[in-house]
Amino acid sequence: MFLTITRKLRTLTATSALLASTIWPLAGLTAAHADTQDVNVPQGVGDAVLNNATVFGTTPANTPVTVTIALNTVNTQALQSYIQQTTTPGSSNYHQFLSVEQFANQFGQPEVVIQAITNYLSQYGISTTVFANHLAITANGTAGQFNQAFSVQLQNMIFGGKKFHGTKEAPKMPGNLAQPILAVLGLTNYGNFASHAVKPLPQLVRAKSTSSTSVPPGELTPAFVASHYNVNPLYKANDYGQGQTIGIVTLASVNPSDVYSFWNTLGLTTSPNRINLVNVDGGAGPVSLQTGSDETTLDVEQSGALAPQANIIVYQAPNTDYGFADAFFQAVSDNQAGSISTSWGESEPAIQATIASGQESPNYNQVFNEIAMEAAAQGISMFAAAGDAGAYDASRDVGTTQRSVDAPADSPYITAAGGTTIAGTQNYGSFSVTVPQERAWGWDYLWPYWQQFGASSETSFAEALVAGGGGGYSSMYAAPWYQSSFNNSSTAMHQEQHASGLSQFSAVPYLKPISGNTAWLFNPTPSVITSSSPGRAMPDLAMNADPQTGYAVYSTLFTSAYGSPWAQYGGTSFVAPQLAGVAALINQSQGGRVGFWNPQIYQFAQTSNSPFTPLDTSGTSNDNLYYTGQQGALFNPGTGLGIPDFAKLAASFTSAQNASGN
Repeated sequence: MFLTITRKLRTLTATSALLASTIWPLAGLTAAHADTQDVNVPQGVGDAVLNNATVFGTTPANTPVTVTIALNTVNTQALQSYIQQTTTPGSSNYHQFLSVEQFANQFGQPEVVIQAITNYLSQYGISTTVFANHLAITANGTAGQFNQAFSVQLQNMIFGGKKFHGTKEAPKMPGNLAQPILAVLGLTNYGNFASHAVKPLPQLVRAKSTSSTSVPPGELTPAFVASHYNVNPLYKANDYGQGQTIGIVTLASVNPSDVYSFWNTLGLTTSPNRINLVNVDGGAGPVSLQTGSDETTLDVEQSGALAPQANIIVYQAPNTDYGFADAFFQAVSDNQAGSISTSWGESEPAIQATIASGQESPNYNQVFNEIAMEAAAQGISMFAAAGDAGAYDASRDVGTTQRSVDAPADSPYITAAGGTTIAGTQNYGSFSVTVPQERAWGWDYLWPYWQQFGASSETSFAEALVAGGGGGYSSMYAAPWYQSSFNNSSTAMHQEQHASGLSQFSAVPYLKPISGNTAWLFNPTPSVITSSSPGRAMPDLAMNADPQTGYAVYSTLFTSAYGSPWAQYGGTSFVAPQLAGVAALINQSQGGRVGFWNPQIYQFAQTSNSPFTPLDTSGTSNDNLYYTGQQGALFNPGTGLGIPDFAKLAASFTSAQNASGN
C-alpha cells in the first residue's frame, strides 16, 4: 500500500510541474495552484438536501457509480464576446458559428489538463470518457473507488421520499487537478428535476374518447399553434423543416410508436425513422408515467408535428444532476441538432445551497450555463420551459414561497419559454369562465369560482392553485447585455417611467410569504404596485400553456391511468418544444442556423414591424400571480416580449441576415 501511494504522489508531482510551467498561465492561474495538497471541489447537490437527508447505511463498495466532472471554460470573456458578435444583427461576424472542434480548441480545457485528471482517476481503477468539447469528463467506477479518489465516504440516504447515495463530506482532489473543475456531479445522485407538464383541474368536464384515431373535442393540437401564432405562411412556402434536426433533452423515456400514432391521427406525413433515441449514462429507465414519460412524449409529439420533416434526437438520461448535465453535454457536443429544448428544471432556491455552502459562484447552475454558452457559439437555438408556478417557482420543489424562477431557463444563453391563457369561454358544466383576451397564464382568474369548484374558501382554493407561467428575475444571473440595453418603452411619455429598462415592473401581490417562507398570506383584492428588481428577466416570450386551454397528448400509458389513450395537458412544457420545432422551420427557411435567439429577438421587438405583440395590459387580468403588464412596455416579466408572429419572425431573421451581408 505504501509503495502504491508513493508512486501516485510522484506521478502527481511531475504533472504539477508540467501544469505550472505550461498550462496554468494560459488559464489565468499561477504556480501556487499547482500543488498536490488536497482541496475541496464543489458538488452538484448542496447542503439543503444533504444536511436534511437521513442516512440509513454505507453504500456498498462495489456499487456502480457514474460521476461527471464539469470543467471551466478558458478565455471565458472572449467566448462571451464571440457569442455577442455572432448573434447581434449588424455584426461583421453575424451567424459565423464554430464547430465543436473549434470550440474545444479555443474555449475548452487543454489536453494536458484533461489527461492529468483522467490519469489520476485511472490510478483508482476509474474509467473515463471525455466529451469532444473538452468541458466534461464522465467517470465510471465503484463507490469504493470514488471514496478513495475523492476522500469521501458514500452513504445511502433518503430525502423527500427519494433514496439515493451521497456524501455530506466535501470531495477533495489534489490542488493541481481541482482548479480547472467547475463541479463534480454524481457523488450524490439525488434527482430533483421535475417536468413542466400540468394536468387541467380534475373538475374540468371533457368528453372522453377511447378512439386512437380521433382527437377528443376541445383539446388543441399543434395546428392551433400554426394558425394562432402564424406559422402557416412558412408551410405555404414549402418549409417543413427539411434537412433539420431537433434535439430533446429529457429525464424520462419515450415510446416512439405512441408519437407516430399521434402524428398519424393528425394526418401528418412523416418519415418512419425520424426519431433517434440516445440513452445517456444508461438511459432513463422503462417508459412509465411515474418517471415522466408523458413529458417526453408531448415534447416529441409537439416539436415533430410543427416541423414534420425534421429529424428528432431524444437524449434520455437518468433524473440526476450528472444525467441532466451529460444529456446536454452530449446533445451540444454531437452538434447535430440546430434547435434543442428541455422541459425539465428546478427552482433557483433548490440550488442556492452551492452559494450557501461557501462557493463564490453558483457552480452547479453554472454547469448548465456553460453548456448553453457552447450551444450559442455553435449556432444552436436552445429553449427551456420557464416553469408552471407563476412567480413562485420554488413552491413546486422545495415548498418555499419566495418569488423565484426556474433553472436552466434562467441561463442568459437560453430562450426561456413562458405561458399564456388564450381568450375564450371555458365550460365547466353548470357554469363557465370567459377570458376576454390572451393574457399571462395565472390561475387567479379561476379563484373567484371557488364555490363552484367545491372548495372550502377562496383562500384555500388559491393556495392550492398556485399555477401560472414562470416569470420574474433571476437571483443567480445579472441582466445580460441584450436586456440591460433594452429600451422598455414604446412611446416617449413612458420613457422616464421605464428608463431603468427591464428592471422595473408592475405586480399584483395576491400572495405573500409568511412563517419563514413556507406559508401564504392571501389577499383577494390586491392593488397593483410598481417596483424594480435586478437580474436576468424571464421569460423571453410566451405562448398558450394553461392546461385549461391545453393540448391533446396521446400515449398508450394513459389507457390504464385515465381510461383513454388521450389526455389534456398544459404547462410551459409545451412551449419549449413548440419553439424548437418552429426554430427548425426558421433554420430551413434561412438555409442555415440562426443561432441563439435572444440578442436577435430583443432587437426585432423594437422595430416598427415587431414580430411580437406585448401583453401589456396592467392589473389583475394579466398576471402570473404576481407580475403583470405595464401599458406601453415592450417587455413584461409575466410574458416576456409577448406572443410571437412566426412568419414575421422568420422575415426579421431574413432581413437581419441580408443586412449583414454574411
